[in-house]
Amino acid sequence: MPLLLILWMVIIPDHILFVKCDSIKGPNFAAPAVYVLGDSLVDSGNNNALPTLAKANFLPYGSNFPTGPTGRFTNGKTVADFVAEFLGLPLIPPYLSLRGFAQANQPGLNYASGSCGILPETGKYIGQCLSFGEQVDLLQLTIELELPRLYETKEKLATYLSRSLFAVSIGSNDYINNYLQPIYDTRTRFSPQSFAKHLVDTLSLQLQRLYRLGARKIFAFEIGPIGCIPSIARNIKHSGQCVEDINGWVLLFNDQLSWLLKNLSSQLPGSNFTLGRIHGLAYDIAKNPSAYGLRDTSNPCCTTWANGTSACILGLPPCPDPNKHYFWDGFHLTEAVYKVVAESCIWNSSICSPNSIKELVTV
Repeated sequence: MPLLLILWMVIIPDHILFVKCDSIKGPNFAAPAVYVLGDSLVDSGNNNALPTLAKANFLPYGSNFPTGPTGRFTNGKTVADFVAEFLGLPLIPPYLSLRGFAQANQPGLNYASGSCGILPETGKYIGQCLSFGEQVDLLQLTIELELPRLYETKEKLATYLSRSLFAVSIGSNDYINNYLQPIYDTRTRFSPQSFAKHLVDTLSLQLQRLYRLGARKIFAFEIGPIGCIPSIARNIKHSGQCVEDINGWVLLFNDQLSWLLKNLSSQLPGSNFTLGRIHGLAYDIAKNPSAYGLRDTSNPCCTTWANGTSACILGLPPCPDPNKHYFWDGFHLTEAVYKVVAESCIWNSSICSPNSIKELVTV
């Protein structure tokens, strides 16, 4: 079974301030919609409509989701779902389920696609998926062809877009389903430093496209410590819990991403780019699970192919208490971890900076 996707865990120093709240729901602020772009960490069902091995529209995926399996690569909700709930919005539907059909009171659309990445070739050996550039292409169709039908003037549409949130979670697969794969020659052409720069430069062009399309409030998440996920930690010889060399590679990307977002915010008038500094948080959860109500940070909750290093096996029951597990399958996190990440980013401006999501929707 080939590598499917990734997750987005990550590293921040031990002194992180973690804000715990009993309910993630909050008042309906000024954000009328959320538009989601990324990979399997936030895919809400787009891959269901694509010819690919990277699918999650079967049990035990969705075991704890209200309607069962949806195509989300976890047992329940993703970070994007929790953000939508906090804003008082319905869960954001996958673009391919609606084919871009915009509706009145549109709460946004989700363009994310499992196994794909920033680079157009990433993950394509698994099957068809939507690269980040292709997702922006589809968003452009939505903005230019569909949304104008709902607004009387260009000014009203521009206001709607400027108040909406644009969430980006992308990049992990460019390592897992590209740089680390022997079928690609990427590692012979790029050092870890130059590959990180190549990714950030490519991402920069697409983020600037989002701005030109009318996006003003954009939050982009770091890549997590992918050296800790079972699909890597169980397949590469190393000492300790995680393959720290690989974690170091993605930190090169994260550092450059931070500078990119700062530069874009200073150069593009009216823009607010926020960085989701979730690398350190997710790494801390993996190392200190009891502080977050977790117990197992090594084993997938579901029974997977290839000794815990791949996707869940169709129909087999998961572990009895997924809320105590860090990993859902060989690549992805459980809903419990996604909720911790979402809560932290919503409330804490040291995790999502310079603005927490709560602050971002009010600026």
